[in-house]
Amino acid sequence: MTTILLVDDERLVLRSLEKTLLRAGFDVLTGSDCASGLDTFAQNADKIDLAIFDLNMPSFDNVPMDAAGLELLKKVLEQKPALLCIVLTAYDELGKAREAVSLGAKAYFVKGREQGLVELIQKIISQA
Repeated sequence: MTTILLVDDERLVLRSLEKTLLRAGFDVLTGSDCASGLDTFAQNADKIDLAIFDLNMPSFDNVPMDAAGLELLKKVLEQKPALLCIVLTAYDELGKAREAVSLGAKAYFVKGREQGLVELIQKIISQA
């Protein structure tokens, strides 16, 4: 079974996405900010197949930071370069989302259409 690390600071978004991914048959580990996401990753790196990070959330020192998700992406990929990653973004953040792809994310996804995220995950996994 595929294990996904999902990190988002918006509790309702995190919960909704987690439920969607569980219903789609994935195992899901969660984090609510960069620090908890990195901790969860460190404890489970060997079994995480794919990671999904929100672009904007509290940074490692728990201070809101523009594009903190990029910092988490960099740290995780330093430890597991082959990890499949997706960055979640809002419509007005597409430049930063493209930057995430240049840093090693496989894709970015604009929040709001959860079934589309499941389809993107399945596509990325099938191409890996």
